[in-house]
Amino acid sequence: MDPDIRPQDDLFGHVNGRWLATTEIPSDRSAWGSFVVLADEAESRVKAIIEDLAESSPHEPGSNAQKIGDLYASFMDEDRVEALGVEPIRGDLDELAGLTTHEQLAGFVGRLERQGGGGFFGAYVDTDDRNSDRYLVNVLQGGLGLPDESYYREDKFAEIRAAYLAHLERMFGLADVPEAAAAAQRVLDLETRLAQGHWERAATRDVLKTYNLRTFAELKAASPAFAWDAWATGLGADDRTLAEVVVREPSYLEHLSGVIEQSDLEDWKAWTAIRVIRAASAYLSSAFVEETFDFYGKTLNGTPELRVRWKRGVAFVEGAVGEAVGEEYVARHFPPRAKEMMDDLVANLIEAYRRNIAALDWMGEETKQRAYRKLETFRPKIGYPEKFRDYSALEVRHDDLIGNARRAAAFESDRQLRKIGSPVDRDEWFMLPQTVNAYYNPGTNEICFPAGILQKPFFDVDAEPAENYGGIGAVIGHEVGHGFDDQGSQYDELGNLNEWWTAEDREAFAARSQKLIEQYDGYEPRELPGEKVNGSLTVGENIGDLGGITIALKAYEISLDGQESPVVEGLTGAQRVLMSFAHVWRTKRRKEQMLQLITTDPHSPAEFRANIVRNLDEFHEAFGTGPGDGLWLDPEDRVRIW
Repeated sequence: MDPDIRPQDDLFGHVNGRWLATTEIPSDRSAWGSFVVLADEAESRVKAIIEDLAESSPHEPGSNAQKIGDLYASFMDEDRVEALGVEPIRGDLDELAGLTTHEQLAGFVGRLERQGGGGFFGAYVDTDDRNSDRYLVNVLQGGLGLPDESYYREDKFAEIRAAYLAHLERMFGLADVPEAAAAAQRVLDLETRLAQGHWERAATRDVLKTYNLRTFAELKAASPAFAWDAWATGLGADDRTLAEVVVREPSYLEHLSGVIEQSDLEDWKAWTAIRVIRAASAYLSSAFVEETFDFYGKTLNGTPELRVRWKRGVAFVEGAVGEAVGEEYVARHFPPRAKEMMDDLVANLIEAYRRNIAALDWMGEETKQRAYRKLETFRPKIGYPEKFRDYSALEVRHDDLIGNARRAAAFESDRQLRKIGSPVDRDEWFMLPQTVNAYYNPGTNEICFPAGILQKPFFDVDAEPAENYGGIGAVIGHEVGHGFDDQGSQYDELGNLNEWWTAEDREAFAARSQKLIEQYDGYEPRELPGEKVNGSLTVGENIGDLGGITIALKAYEISLDGQESPVVEGLTGAQRVLMSFAHVWRTKRRKEQMLQLITTDPHSPAEFRANIVRNLDEFHEAFGTGPGDGLWLDPEDRVRIW
């Protein structure tokens, strides 16, 4: 804390100021703070689990213990990896060099995607936004090697484009691709053309404009130059899995077809070759690893030092069999009492939303009744899944790193495609138990809080209640709030896109959201003078943050059950909730990563997430703010949605 910074001027700086001034970001990190500290702790715990299993081998063949131990062993066998050099992908590059048609190329890329590589566009399986009882494949824009389409056109990214071109040439050189400089230029030119067809980042948040149901025949008609059948065969899809798909940015597929027609096959072969190399680079010799890190780690994120091999090995194992690791993690590190306390916290947060909705003066009774119904059907998932994933069909060998990586990716690709036509599994988790994060999923109307985040400073079974309400309470409120943000509010209690608002209430909500957009458009991060937050891109998360702390304060009041909140070390209960909230956003980032995130991330910088409290009457009352204070907002300028 920095007592020289008044909370009335800057709550984030008051709570975190001296930490920000004195803390050094570890050399292998691009950011440091509450989330990353806990992620590091979880990583160390997972390392102990993995090493226990690796050292206690042999295990029963096919068991989770055998897979975990052998995955880690294959990654840590550095001598073998160095000796192999580029050999693990030489056959792929030779095959690619011999392709003579776009159809062959599309099939090759489909196989690459199935094994974890990138493709012409993104594809994922999720519940149908308009029929949450079935799964569909979703197709979205892609094909780029830089973080966003703006990196290919804005002057401020010119140096990054130059560094990217040099990186591509070096990667091609390491892989013995002929005429590396020319191949690199082909890739940059082709990606630049693809980027011209990308939607701007904020536009991709429109859940109505990005829901475009298409038959496979319509998909082919929209992008006739692309060999859809060959791609689908390579991916492992078929007429059943692709009978209907959701296209997120239809104009991109039309654009892609035009680029294919206007481009030479050799351009696409170079573009595909870098995707083969990039997908394998983490599992190849140190020259590939270091070159990839030099661009994606140092240049784009400002991270000075590559993470040590064991940390990368832990991430590899978690990416391949994460729930098998998570099952052991929960057994060792998640006490049952924590789950019980979280049940109470969630119940109070839901009740707080119900009471606040009841008191809204801008929402009519008809919409309120539907909002209550949605709240009542929220499904909280806490700690870990009821049933852990079955990895029995995954083959793992202790001496085949690249094969293990590809088989694990193919195992997951196949698992996703098998969902099509199957009943929706509402018990599935989309985060691992050891993950330090949380989420709301509109298609299943669920909120999920993995065991990894249920630790200090977010949650502590022995903490004073105000700390937990300002920490995990605000996170719970944030995730519930996503069910009522600019996107989530368009889904009903069954998880379907369905307008359940009256026109008047939707208009009132949109006006408040627009006011928040305009407020955030004016914010300039202290680390990046001259750059501004994109209020349209971040509005959903900002609504979540605003609702999260608003509802956390109400839930804390409910928990007191009519009693006065205690004063602790001179701080009232409301002050402690608000300060705990500012504490969990304690974060330092390298400027390079800040620039990338302010361009691409739907979350606002940490200081503005904490200082969103300036919109709350409760904040101004708790700290006695007045005109002239840094966080003062005139009452008519404050945004209150929930």
